[in-house]
Amino acid sequence: MCFSTGASFCASAVLSAIGVAVLKKVKAPHQILFASIPLIFAVQQFSEGFVWLYLSNPVFAWAKASPYLFLIFAQIIWPLWVPVSVTLLETDVKRKRILALFIGLGMLVSAYFAHRLWMVGVLPKINGHHVNYKQIYTDSLNHVADILYGSATLVPIFLSKIKRMWTFGLAVLIAYLVTYIFYVNYILSVWCFFSAIMSVLIYLIIRGVEINENKVANYKLLNYF
Repeated sequence: MCFSTGASFCASAVLSAIGVAVLKKVKAPHQILFASIPLIFAVQQFSEGFVWLYLSNPVFAWAKASPYLFLIFAQIIWPLWVPVSVTLLETDVKRKRILALFIGLGMLVSAYFAHRLWMVGVLPKINGHHVNYKQIYTDSLNHVADILYGSATLVPIFLSKIKRMWTFGLAVLIAYLVTYIFYVNYILSVWCFFSAIMSVLIYLIIRGVEINENKVANYKLLNYF
């Protein structure tokens, strides 16, 4: 995340509070993965707080694994977590079948980035108020992998018919475009921060799902009698 160590830890605390509030709204198991997104972002931002400490103070040399933890969330977990959680939340059968294809894509993307992280590692560096997670690799799949990453994490959101899901997807897309234009060398850090802030929309989505499912249940109950 941009700004500072304190900003990362503060963001983590706020996201944790949002995450707890969202999970309290969960009424069914299929809502849990999507509702857990704010808490996962909280852990991710917490790990980046230690990245700042590790890079700025020799006392925290023991936190050298923190950049890897951050990238595990940013590059490996999200491409799979997003399509799976959106698919579980979706109620339209035809759309669930289409979304299942993106789960497969997410698996491939996650596997690629996991392999790359394992093989080349990461060289994190603080530049001003940003963290640059530099990875030196020789393959030519980088741009293709980035496109597939975006497809796995964004397209499922726009395919869903769940209320307010489009708003969430649009917010994340705008965050990516802004990050790409103004912070191209710090995309992972800055985009994850903006996306984390968008997590507040997840509360509204889960709340809407709860209200809608209650209406459906009441409708079925009335028809039964």
